[in-house]
Amino acid sequence: MSDENKDLGDKAEDAFDNAKESAKEFSEDAKESAKDFSEGAKKTANEFSAGAKEAFSGAGGDNKKVLAGILAIFLGGLGVHKFILGYQKEGFILLGVSVAAWILSCVGVGLLFVWIPGVIGLIEGIMYLTKSDEEFYNTYQVGRKPWF
Repeated sequence: MSDENKDLGDKAEDAFDNAKESAKEFSEDAKESAKDFSEGAKKTANEFSAGAKEAFSGAGGDNKKVLAGILAIFLGGLGVHKFILGYQKEGFILLGVSVAAWILSCVGVGLLFVWIPGVIGLIEGIMYLTKSDEEFYNTYQVGRKPWF
């Protein structure tokens, strides 16, 4: 019996050594695959970043006009169009009035004020889109006219 136990012990040790070697090879393969994936992800991110920079670097007069006009019509109550044009103070004013109105609408008082920022955004969006490119650029980007 002792020889049988010895043979089983030797077989178990061999199986353990084989499993250990297989695990080591698997971990090395996994590390290599992770490294390849990481390099591919970095390359893709760099390409995307370069493409985004190229796309947004040309956001001059006409592109900002259309973008600001559409955002003013759809998200005007949040002041997003003001942030696009570089008017941080005015953007925070619209955002603050909207948030305060929504909070106060729970009490009922805010229901009177919820629609005001949206109407301002709608009016400004229509004004942005109806101006010529040159007039928009001179008025809102060069002249820095913040409201209407």
